[in-house]
Amino acid sequence: MKILVTGGAGFIGSHLVRRLVRERAGAVAVLDNFHRGTAASLADCFGEISLLGADIRDFTATKEALRGVDLVYHLAAQSSVLGAEADADYTFRTNVTGTYDLLRAARTSGVRRVVFTSSREVYGDPLQVPVPEKAALKPKNLYGASKVAGEAYCSVFESEGLETAILRLANVYGPGDRDRVIPLFVERAIAGQPLVLYGGQQVLDFVWIETVVEALWRVGFGDPIHEPLNIGSGQGITISNLARRVLELAGGRSSLQIAPARQTEVTRFIADVNRARQAVGLHPPADPLFGLADAVKWSGRQFAMSQVPLSASA
Repeated sequence: MKILVTGGAGFIGSHLVRRLVRERAGAVAVLDNFHRGTAASLADCFGEISLLGADIRDFTATKEALRGVDLVYHLAAQSSVLGAEADADYTFRTNVTGTYDLLRAARTSGVRRVVFTSSREVYGDPLQVPVPEKAALKPKNLYGASKVAGEAYCSVFESEGLETAILRLANVYGPGDRDRVIPLFVERAIAGQPLVLYGGQQVLDFVWIETVVEALWRVGFGDPIHEPLNIGSGQGITISNLARRVLELAGGRSSLQIAPARQTEVTRFIADVNRARQAVGLHPPADPLFGLADAVKWSGRQFAMSQVPLSASA
Protein backbone atom coordinates (compact mmCIF):
# COMPACT_ATOMS: atom_id res chain seq x y z
CA MET A 1 0.00 0.00 0.00
CA LYS A 2 1.12 3.53 -0.74
CA ILE A 3 -0.05 6.28 1.63
CA LEU A 4 0.10 10.06 1.19
CA VAL A 5 -0.20 12.41 4.17
CA THR A 6 -0.76 16.01 3.13
CA GLY A 7 0.34 18.41 5.85
CA GLY A 8 2.36 15.54 7.29
CA ALA A 9 5.06 17.82 8.73
CA GLY A 10 2.55 19.58 10.97
CA PHE A 11 1.54 18.81 14.55
CA ILE A 12 -1.07 16.11 13.93
CA GLY A 13 0.46 14.97 10.65
CA SER A 14 3.89 14.23 12.10
CA HIS A 15 2.39 12.09 14.88
CA LEU A 16 0.35 10.20 12.29
CA VAL A 17 3.36 9.66 10.03
CA ARG A 18 5.36 8.20 12.93
CA ARG A 19 2.50 5.79 13.65
CA LEU A 20 2.32 4.71 9.99
CA VAL A 21 6.08 4.13 9.91
CA ARG A 22 6.09 2.31 13.24
CA GLU A 23 3.30 -0.02 12.11
CA ARG A 24 4.92 -0.54 8.70
CA ALA A 25 1.59 0.35 7.12
CA GLY A 26 3.08 0.81 3.66
CA ALA A 27 5.17 3.23 1.64
CA VAL A 28 4.54 6.63 3.24
CA ALA A 29 4.89 9.95 1.42
CA VAL A 30 4.42 13.39 2.96
CA LEU A 31 3.40 16.51 1.04
CA ASP A 32 3.91 19.77 2.92
CA ASN A 33 4.70 23.38 2.04
CA PHE A 34 6.21 24.00 5.50
CA HIS A 35 3.97 27.02 6.03
CA ARG A 36 3.42 25.83 9.58
CA GLY A 37 5.02 22.39 9.80
CA THR A 38 8.75 21.76 9.70
CA ALA A 39 10.89 19.03 8.19
CA ALA A 40 12.58 18.71 11.59
CA SER A 41 9.35 17.32 13.05
CA LEU A 42 9.91 14.22 10.90
CA ALA A 43 13.65 13.88 11.50
CA ASP A 44 13.22 10.48 13.17
CA CYS A 45 11.45 9.22 10.03
CA PHE A 46 14.03 10.30 7.46
CA GLY A 47 14.97 7.28 5.38
CA GLU A 48 11.56 5.72 6.03
CA ILE A 49 9.40 8.21 4.13
CA SER A 50 9.35 10.31 0.97
CA LEU A 51 9.19 14.00 1.87
CA LEU A 52 7.78 16.24 -0.86
CA GLY A 53 8.20 19.97 -0.38
CA ALA A 54 5.15 21.08 -2.35
CA ASP A 55 1.95 23.07 -1.89
CA ILE A 56 -1.57 21.66 -1.97
CA ARG A 57 -2.50 24.73 -4.03
CA ASP A 58 -0.25 23.44 -6.84
CA PHE A 59 -2.51 21.05 -8.74
CA THR A 60 0.33 19.64 -10.86
CA ALA A 61 2.40 18.81 -7.78
CA THR A 62 -0.62 17.31 -6.03
CA LYS A 63 -1.48 15.11 -8.99
CA GLU A 64 2.11 13.91 -9.25
CA ALA A 65 2.21 13.13 -5.50
CA LEU A 66 -0.93 10.99 -5.86
CA ARG A 67 0.49 8.71 -8.52
CA GLY A 68 0.05 5.12 -7.35
CA VAL A 69 -1.40 6.17 -3.97
CA ASP A 70 -4.06 3.98 -2.31
CA LEU A 71 -4.89 6.00 0.83
CA VAL A 72 -4.74 9.75 1.44
CA TYR A 73 -4.82 11.48 4.79
CA HIS A 74 -5.66 15.08 3.95
CA LEU A 75 -4.42 17.29 6.79
CA ALA A 76 -2.90 20.16 4.77
CA ALA A 77 -4.71 23.34 5.79
CA GLN A 78 -4.59 26.75 7.32
CA SER A 79 -5.36 25.23 10.69
CA SER A 80 -5.87 28.21 12.96
CA VAL A 81 -8.92 30.40 13.48
CA LEU A 82 -6.88 33.56 13.98
CA GLY A 83 -4.55 32.66 11.11
CA ALA A 84 -7.54 32.25 8.83
CA GLU A 85 -8.82 35.70 9.78
CA ALA A 86 -5.39 37.20 9.19
CA ASP A 87 -5.05 35.73 5.68
CA ALA A 88 -8.45 34.89 4.24
CA ASP A 89 -7.15 34.39 0.69
CA TYR A 90 -4.52 31.82 1.73
CA THR A 91 -7.15 30.05 3.82
CA PHE A 92 -9.64 29.80 0.95
CA ARG A 93 -7.11 28.68 -1.64
CA THR A 94 -5.59 26.10 0.73
CA ASN A 95 -8.59 24.77 2.63
CA VAL A 96 -11.26 25.01 -0.06
CA THR A 97 -9.61 25.06 -3.49
CA GLY A 98 -6.77 22.83 -2.29
CA THR A 99 -9.21 20.24 -0.96
CA TYR A 100 -11.28 20.31 -4.16
CA ASP A 101 -8.15 19.89 -6.29
CA LEU A 102 -6.90 17.02 -4.16
CA LEU A 103 -10.24 15.20 -4.45
CA ARG A 104 -10.45 15.53 -8.21
CA ALA A 105 -6.83 14.42 -8.58
CA ALA A 106 -7.46 11.49 -6.23
CA ARG A 107 -10.44 10.37 -8.29
CA THR A 108 -8.52 10.34 -11.56
CA SER A 109 -5.45 8.73 -9.93
CA GLY A 110 -7.35 5.69 -8.64
CA VAL A 111 -7.04 6.50 -4.92
CA ARG A 112 -9.13 4.10 -2.81
CA ARG A 113 -9.91 6.35 0.17
CA VAL A 114 -9.42 9.96 1.30
CA VAL A 115 -9.61 10.76 5.03
CA PHE A 116 -10.40 14.45 5.55
CA THR A 117 -9.65 16.18 8.85
CA SER A 118 -12.42 18.66 9.52
CA SER A 119 -13.02 20.56 12.75
CA ARG A 120 -15.51 21.21 15.53
CA GLU A 121 -15.47 24.77 14.16
CA VAL A 122 -18.06 23.68 11.58
CA TYR A 123 -20.71 23.82 14.32
CA GLY A 124 -19.97 27.37 15.47
CA ASP A 125 -21.48 28.08 18.90
CA PRO A 126 -23.91 25.17 19.32
CA LEU A 127 -27.31 25.57 20.95
CA GLN A 128 -26.68 22.61 23.25
CA VAL A 129 -23.88 20.27 24.29
CA PRO A 130 -22.71 17.58 23.80
CA VAL A 131 -22.92 18.23 20.05
CA PRO A 132 -23.93 15.28 17.83
CA GLU A 133 -22.85 15.03 14.21
CA LYS A 134 -26.41 15.74 13.06
CA ALA A 135 -26.31 19.23 14.62
CA ALA A 136 -26.61 22.17 12.24
CA LEU A 137 -23.39 23.45 10.69
CA LYS A 138 -23.20 27.17 11.49
CA PRO A 139 -19.56 28.25 11.46
CA LYS A 140 -18.79 31.65 12.99
CA ASN A 141 -15.39 32.17 11.39
CA LEU A 142 -13.57 31.73 8.09
CA TYR A 143 -11.74 28.62 9.24
CA GLY A 144 -14.98 26.85 10.12
CA ALA A 145 -16.57 27.93 6.84
CA SER A 146 -13.61 26.52 4.90
CA LYS A 147 -14.01 23.16 6.64
CA VAL A 148 -17.75 23.07 5.87
CA ALA A 149 -16.85 23.59 2.21
CA GLY A 150 -14.25 20.82 2.35
CA GLU A 151 -16.80 18.43 3.84
CA ALA A 152 -19.30 19.32 1.13
CA TYR A 153 -16.79 18.52 -1.60
CA CYS A 154 -15.97 15.21 0.08
CA SER A 155 -19.67 14.31 0.05
CA VAL A 156 -20.02 15.20 -3.63
CA PHE A 157 -16.97 13.18 -4.66
CA GLU A 158 -18.13 10.23 -2.54
CA SER A 159 -21.45 10.25 -4.40
CA GLU A 160 -19.43 10.03 -7.60
CA GLY A 161 -17.48 6.97 -6.47
CA LEU A 162 -14.47 8.22 -4.46
CA GLU A 163 -14.50 6.81 -0.93
CA THR A 164 -14.11 9.56 1.68
CA ALA A 165 -14.21 9.78 5.48
CA ILE A 166 -14.65 12.95 7.54
CA LEU A 167 -13.31 13.44 11.08
CA ARG A 168 -14.38 16.55 13.01
CA LEU A 169 -11.59 17.14 15.49
CA ALA A 170 -12.05 18.89 18.82
CA ASN A 171 -9.16 20.83 20.44
CA VAL A 172 -6.20 18.53 19.87
CA TYR A 173 -3.23 18.90 22.24
CA GLY A 174 0.11 17.21 22.81
CA PRO A 175 3.86 17.47 22.16
CA GLY A 176 4.64 19.25 18.91
CA ASP A 177 1.86 21.81 19.06
CA ARG A 178 2.57 25.54 19.05
CA ASP A 179 0.80 28.89 18.86
CA ARG A 180 -2.39 27.50 20.40
CA VAL A 181 -3.84 27.81 23.86
CA ILE A 182 -1.80 25.24 25.81
CA PRO A 183 1.67 26.08 24.44
CA LEU A 184 0.85 29.80 24.71
CA PHE A 185 -0.20 29.35 28.34
CA VAL A 186 3.04 27.45 29.04
CA GLU A 187 5.19 30.18 27.50
CA ARG A 188 3.50 32.90 29.52
CA ALA A 189 3.69 30.85 32.72
CA ILE A 190 7.42 30.29 32.32
CA ALA A 191 7.95 33.98 31.54
CA GLY A 192 5.92 35.00 34.60
CA GLN A 193 3.36 36.81 32.48
CA PRO A 194 -0.43 36.71 33.06
CA LEU A 195 -2.35 33.92 31.35
CA VAL A 196 -4.95 35.75 29.28
CA LEU A 197 -8.45 34.26 29.17
CA TYR A 198 -10.46 35.82 26.35
CA GLY A 199 -13.94 36.05 27.82
CA GLY A 200 -13.05 33.63 30.60
CA GLN A 201 -16.21 31.54 30.21
CA GLN A 202 -15.08 29.13 27.51
CA VAL A 203 -15.83 25.42 27.93
CA LEU A 204 -13.99 23.31 25.38
CA ASP A 205 -13.32 19.68 24.52
CA PHE A 206 -9.61 18.82 24.60
CA VAL A 207 -8.45 15.55 23.05
CA TRP A 208 -5.00 13.96 23.34
CA ILE A 209 -3.00 13.71 20.11
CA GLU A 210 -2.62 9.92 20.27
CA THR A 211 -6.39 9.50 20.57
CA VAL A 212 -6.71 11.44 17.32
CA VAL A 213 -3.98 9.38 15.66
CA GLU A 214 -5.77 6.19 16.72
CA ALA A 215 -8.97 7.51 15.15
CA LEU A 216 -7.14 8.34 11.92
CA TRP A 217 -5.58 4.89 11.86
CA ARG A 218 -8.88 3.08 12.37
CA VAL A 219 -10.77 5.16 9.84
CA GLY A 220 -7.99 4.82 7.26
CA PHE A 221 -7.64 1.04 7.50
CA GLY A 222 -11.05 -0.08 8.75
CA ASP A 223 -14.42 -0.45 7.09
CA PRO A 224 -15.76 2.53 5.11
CA ILE A 225 -17.22 5.35 7.22
CA HIS A 226 -19.90 7.19 5.28
CA GLU A 227 -20.89 9.79 7.89
CA PRO A 228 -18.77 12.40 9.72
CA LEU A 229 -17.34 11.43 13.10
CA ASN A 230 -16.69 13.73 16.06
CA ILE A 231 -13.26 13.01 17.54
CA GLY A 232 -13.03 14.47 21.02
CA SER A 233 -13.05 13.49 24.67
CA GLY A 234 -16.78 13.96 25.17
CA GLN A 235 -16.05 16.15 28.20
CA GLY A 236 -15.86 19.89 28.75
CA ILE A 237 -12.93 21.68 30.35
CA THR A 238 -13.29 25.29 31.43
CA ILE A 239 -10.53 27.54 30.17
CA SER A 240 -9.84 28.72 33.72
CA ASN A 241 -9.38 25.13 34.93
CA LEU A 242 -7.02 24.46 32.03
CA ALA A 243 -5.00 27.57 32.90
CA ARG A 244 -4.68 26.53 36.56
CA ARG A 245 -3.55 23.04 35.65
CA VAL A 246 -0.93 24.45 33.27
CA LEU A 247 0.33 26.73 36.05
CA GLU A 248 0.63 23.81 38.45
CA LEU A 249 2.65 21.81 35.94
CA ALA A 250 4.77 24.68 34.61
CA GLY A 251 5.59 25.89 38.10
CA GLY A 252 4.75 29.48 37.30
CA ARG A 253 3.29 32.15 39.58
CA SER A 254 1.40 33.94 36.85
CA SER A 255 -2.01 35.43 37.44
CA LEU A 256 -5.10 34.84 35.32
CA GLN A 257 -6.23 37.88 33.35
CA ILE A 258 -9.68 38.21 31.79
CA ALA A 259 -9.78 40.01 28.43
CA PRO A 260 -12.73 40.73 26.14
CA ALA A 261 -13.91 37.70 24.19
CA ARG A 262 -12.76 37.44 20.58
CA GLN A 263 -15.84 37.36 18.38
CA THR A 264 -14.51 34.79 15.92
CA GLU A 265 -13.82 32.15 18.59
CA VAL A 266 -16.25 29.46 19.72
CA THR A 267 -16.97 29.74 23.45
CA ARG A 268 -18.59 26.37 24.19
CA PHE A 269 -18.11 22.94 22.65
CA ILE A 270 -18.29 19.38 23.90
CA ALA A 271 -18.36 16.57 21.35
CA ASP A 272 -20.89 13.79 21.37
CA VAL A 273 -18.54 10.87 20.69
CA ASN A 274 -21.07 8.03 20.68
CA ARG A 275 -20.85 7.57 16.91
CA ALA A 276 -17.04 7.27 17.09
CA ARG A 277 -17.40 4.67 19.85
CA GLN A 278 -19.85 2.63 17.81
CA ALA A 279 -18.26 3.05 14.37
CA VAL A 280 -14.57 2.58 15.15
CA GLY A 281 -14.48 1.51 18.82
CA LEU A 282 -12.78 4.71 19.95
CA HIS A 283 -12.89 5.19 23.74
CA PRO A 284 -11.24 8.43 24.94
CA PRO A 285 -9.49 8.35 28.36
CA ALA A 286 -11.52 9.29 31.44
CA ASP A 287 -9.41 12.40 32.10
CA PRO A 288 -9.20 14.49 28.90
CA LEU A 289 -6.07 16.25 30.21
CA PHE A 290 -4.22 13.11 31.26
CA GLY A 291 -1.41 13.97 28.82
CA LEU A 292 -1.12 17.61 29.85
CA ALA A 293 2.13 17.06 31.77
CA ASP A 294 3.87 15.77 28.62
CA ALA A 295 2.48 18.63 26.54
CA VAL A 296 3.61 21.21 29.10
CA LYS A 297 7.06 19.65 29.38
CA TRP A 298 7.54 19.68 25.59
CA SER A 299 6.33 23.27 25.18
CA GLY A 300 8.51 24.37 28.08
CA ARG A 301 11.62 22.87 26.49
CA GLN A 302 10.85 24.50 23.16
CA PHE A 303 10.30 27.88 24.77
CA ALA A 304 13.50 27.62 26.78
CA MET A 305 15.47 26.74 23.65
CA SER A 306 14.02 29.75 21.84
CA GLN A 307 15.30 32.04 24.58
CA VAL A 308 18.93 30.87 24.39
CA PRO A 309 21.16 33.49 22.65
CA LEU A 310 22.80 32.28 19.47
CA SER A 311 26.26 32.81 20.94
CA ALA A 312 25.39 30.58 23.90
CA SER A 313 24.00 27.80 21.72
CA ALA A 314 26.88 27.72 19.24
